[in-house]
Amino acid sequence: MKRFFFFLLCLSIMAPAWAQKEGFSYKFYGFVRGDIFYNSRANVAPVDGNFYMYPLDIQKDANGEDLNATPNGSFYTFTTRLGIDLTGPRLGKALTSAKIETDFGGFSPSTTMLRIRQAYVALDWEKSQLLIGQTWHPLSGAVMPDVLNLSSGAPFNPFNRSPMLRLQHKVNSVKLTAATIWQLQYLSAGPAGASEDYIKNSCIPEVYVGADHTSQHWLVGVGAHLISLKPRTASTKEGHIYKVDERVTGVTAEAHLKYSKDLFTFAAKSLLGSMTDHSAMLGGYGVHASDSRTGEQTYTPFRRSTSWVNFTYGAKWKAGLFVGYSKNLGTTKSLIASSPLYGKGLDIDQLFMINPSISYNLGYWKLGIEYCLSTAYYGSVEAKTGKVLDTHSVSNHRALGLLVYTF
Repeated sequence: MKRFFFFLLCLSIMAPAWAQKEGFSYKFYGFVRGDIFYNSRANVAPVDGNFYMYPLDIQKDANGEDLNATPNGSFYTFTTRLGIDLTGPRLGKALTSAKIETDFGGFSPSTTMLRIRQAYVALDWEKSQLLIGQTWHPLSGAVMPDVLNLSSGAPFNPFNRSPMLRLQHKVNSVKLTAATIWQLQYLSAGPAGASEDYIKNSCIPEVYVGADHTSQHWLVGVGAHLISLKPRTASTKEGHIYKVDERVTGVTAEAHLKYSKDLFTFAAKSLLGSMTDHSAMLGGYGVHASDSRTGEQTYTPFRRSTSWVNFTYGAKWKAGLFVGYSKNLGTTKSLIASSPLYGKGLDIDQLFMINPSISYNLGYWKLGIEYCLSTAYYGSVEAKTGKVLDTHSVSNHRALGLLVYTF
């Protein structure tokens, strides 16, 4: 926390000097946040358990006891956030702006270092905007769940902030979006673990195109996403190293909607796609075939259907309900049974979550509690189809308490 307050002090000292620059204005924002939680068993939950996703499978010891059937819980404040919104002078006919946003999530298990959440510049014309920098992935989209848990609906809603070039253009009530996206903090899985090298060596960024229609109470949109990776550039076969040219490509289609009127909001999203594990979702790929001489491999992505709905009502007292469901649809081609799989939750056939919450909101304060029941159906992956068979269910009960002071 000392580094955070030192950062605040530096900003407060430098702000008067910045404000002297003609045509620039600055607005600081953020919050102090504390999360206290309890889980009935071990889970996949990065950021020291704050970013909850799904329960781990049964792991038996020598006596047949489940090693993962162990409760856990803690209290953290490292998701405390600070941001700066900047507006600047015009560049031709374009309004200029920028954002820098940070917290203590880090790029590693460390929670004592600042990290980039968002950092971008934007040029705004009357009907168009060009954004250059890091912000929310378009798959996360204009519609996200309103929940208390830090994961914000993951692994059912994509959760990802990445460097990108994004162009948006308005045509009457429709906003068109096109973006090329690279990876930095949220990484795809592969033979060398999670790494940005797979998309770096690909030389093809992620591509997203979408459209959103807005009216008085409704927002309705669709989008399509493509990711193409190079898992390896070299292979080792019988003691010899060979240069290889490998690639795996996944396509995702998504649709989303949101209805808001008075104190009531309903939101939903559905995705059908593959290789979205870099967005805190289930998915990935496996090996379809291997060259007998060089070891060069071809791959096949897992396909998955994922949907969620979210209801909220209220202002001072706000109640919410989130329900998510994800289903493994198998692979497009057969798998080599003895080869590894690359991704997240590939041995989960179905994943279900229900998440009621209630919060008290008074001015800059929010105090909330949330209960989450999540059930994962684990099994064995069938090489012929990539589907998960012989499943058994594993459930976790999670209770969360939240306190936020916004400034």
